[in-house]
Amino acid sequence: MSNQDHNLSTVVNTSMGSYPVIVGRGVIDNLGVELRKTGQRGRAFLIADEVMFANPVRRAHEALERGGFKTDVLALELGEFNKNLDTVNTVYKWLAELHAERNDIVVAMGGGVTGDLVGYAAATWLRGVAVVHVPTSLAAMVDSSIGGKTGVNMPNGKNLLGAFHQPKLIVQDIEHLKTLPAREMSAGWAEAIKHGLILDSNLLDKFESMAQQMKTLDGDEPIKAIRRSVAIKGQIVSSDEFETGDQRVLLNYGHTVGHAIETVTGYETFLHGEAVAIGMMAAAGIAQRIGLINSELVDRQKSILESYNLPTTATNLNADAIISATKSDKKSRGGTIRWVLLEGPGKATTRKDIPDDVVLDSVQSILS
Repeated sequence: MSNQDHNLSTVVNTSMGSYPVIVGRGVIDNLGVELRKTGQRGRAFLIADEVMFANPVRRAHEALERGGFKTDVLALELGEFNKNLDTVNTVYKWLAELHAERNDIVVAMGGGVTGDLVGYAAATWLRGVAVVHVPTSLAAMVDSSIGGKTGVNMPNGKNLLGAFHQPKLIVQDIEHLKTLPAREMSAGWAEAIKHGLILDSNLLDKFESMAQQMKTLDGDEPIKAIRRSVAIKGQIVSSDEFETGDQRVLLNYGHTVGHAIETVTGYETFLHGEAVAIGMMAAAGIAQRIGLINSELVDRQKSILESYNLPTTATNLNADAIISATKSDKKSRGGTIRWVLLEGPGKATTRKDIPDDVVLDSVQSILS
C-alpha cells in the first residue's frame, strides 16, 4: 500500500458520484495529483480564507500547478459576519473576470465558513461547477466539509440559502491544525467525540484514554481518530445523503439545544462546538430522565468533554428562552422536535415523545 493510499480515510458515495477524503500529514502537497485522479480537468480557482498563513496557500497553489491545473488564487476575509450574498457576489465577480467555465474547479481552503460559502458559490456558478474542499480547522475536517451542505446567512437567519453540492475531493492536512487556537481545536474535538458517542464506542474509548495525546496531535493516534471520525461522517452521508431518513439526523446529537444556545447568545458567546458540547449534556440529561441511559454514561460524557476543555454548562441564560429557540430546530416535523438521544455508548436513536417538564429539567440542569 502506498503512502497516499494509506492516507485515504474514506470514500463517500452519493447520487452526484463518489469522492475520496484524504487525511494525513503533508498531504496538501498531493492536492493536484489527487485531483487529477478524480478525472477533473480545466483550471483551478483557489479561494482561501486570508487568515491562512501564506505558506499553506502557496503549497496548495504549487501542488495544483504540479498536477497540471492552471491556478488562480483569491484571498478573502471570511467569518460569520460576512457569510452572506455580498461576499458570494465578490466570488462571482472574480470568477466572471477570469472567465471561469463549467469544466473548471473551485477549491475552498479554510474553516467551516469558507467551505460553506465557497461551496455555495460553486453550486450556483453556471448552475454548478466542481468543488474541492481543503478544510483547515478540525471542525471542518470531521464535520462540515463532508456531505455536500453549503450555505450562506440571511439577516433573519443562518444558512437560509444553501444547496447540496458534493465535492469531487477532500484533502485534510493535519499540519494545518498546528496553527489553530486551542479553543478552536477543542470545539472541533466536540464534533469528533460526538461521532464516538452516537456510533462508535471504540472511538469513544480512545478519546477518553488518550485526551492529552489527541490535544497535542502527537504520534499516529490523533490522525487515526480523525480518519475514523471522518469515515463515520462519510458512512452516514453515503446512507442518507439528503437527511431524509433516520441516519443523518443522528449527527445532530447535541445540536437542538446547542443551536438554541447559539441563537439566544447571538452567536457571540460560544463557538459552535462549545454550544454542541453543552447541548449534548442537555440531551444526555433527557435520555437519563426517560430511562434510556444511566447516570454513569452522563457523567462519563461530561468527563470526556471537560478533558478536551469543553464547557458542559452555561451561565446567565434563561431556560424558557432556550426552549423557545429549540422550536425552530430544523429536525422538527409538524412542530414536534425530533430529539437525538443516546441509548448507550456508541448508540443513538431519535424520539419525539419527550414531555415538556423533562426538557425543562434537563435544560435547567445545564444552566449553572
